[in-house]
Amino acid sequence: SVTAIASACRDPGRVAGLHFFNPVPLMRLVEVIEGLATRTGIAERLCALVATFGHQAVRATDSPGFIVNHAGRAFGTEALRILGEGVAPVAAIDEVLREGAGFRMGPFELFDLVGLDVSLPVMESIYRQYYEEPRYRPHPLLRQMLAAGRLGRKSGQGFYRYDGAGQVPVAAPAVAPGAALPPVWLGVDDEHDRAPLLMLLQRLGAEVESGERPSGAALCLLAPLGADVSAAARRFAVDPTRSLAIDVLSDLERHRCLMACPATRAELQQAARTLFARDGVGVTLIRDSAGFIVQRTLASIVNLACDIAQQG
Repeated sequence: SVTAIASACRDPGRVAGLHFFNPVPLMRLVEVIEGLATRTGIAERLCALVATFGHQAVRATDSPGFIVNHAGRAFGTEALRILGEGVAPVAAIDEVLREGAGFRMGPFELFDLVGLDVSLPVMESIYRQYYEEPRYRPHPLLRQMLAAGRLGRKSGQGFYRYDGAGQVPVAAPAVAPGAALPPVWLGVDDEHDRAPLLMLLQRLGAEVESGERPSGAALCLLAPLGADVSAAARRFAVDPTRSLAIDVLSDLERHRCLMACPATRAELQQAARTLFARDGVGVTLIRDSAGFIVQRTLASIVNLACDIAQQG
């Protein structure tokens, strides 16, 4: 911490912190941190200095991780939980968050860029400094990868493999030909989501049922918020073997994330993937998980950001 560094100085009141981000020429944010003993006016002078070389200064309290590294725990840590639960593989999680939520990089791409020899010690340090707060707990997989020397780009292998030209492309999972698509019945948690989904389904050429209850032949497409397919199917009282869900929090014009429950029939999963890929937009099918990928990750980030704001 800045306070700990300042305590070893003859005049701790003159000590404050500047936290840059790599690569410095591109990452224009700089955190300005006052220690407990920093004199009034020091931080203001540093903010003015930062502005002279075209960066944006943000005042932060002297707490573990400051702002960015603290808030960033939600992004990578939640992605590791999703991976550890077997909801989706690495490349799928990155694609969903990059294309569906608008992040410039997926969490595993970011781990590889920074390097686990840097990321893991930071994660473990913040976890310890917050007295093992469960939200900050690193995943054991990272320690195994570090021991194996799979640091990321700098070692040629991390969550992805790299050669002289950059990241080696990950083969897309094979998709079996979809069965004939049955009519689609739509169940939504929020009625505001119904009209956009109906428009999308009609544009893709699906036959949409309008009854209050699905027919026995219908594919039940559900749009839950914070729930999984199994819970949503039970709540809507529909057949789980004919039920799939779509994440309405994702940008559906850029990417579509579908979710199947353990009972969902395989031919309906393939038919739904074929339907939602008809216009060339990417489709990812994941396993049953409350909150999909985007909802879980954004909720974790927002919750942690609110906690940081509350701490001052």
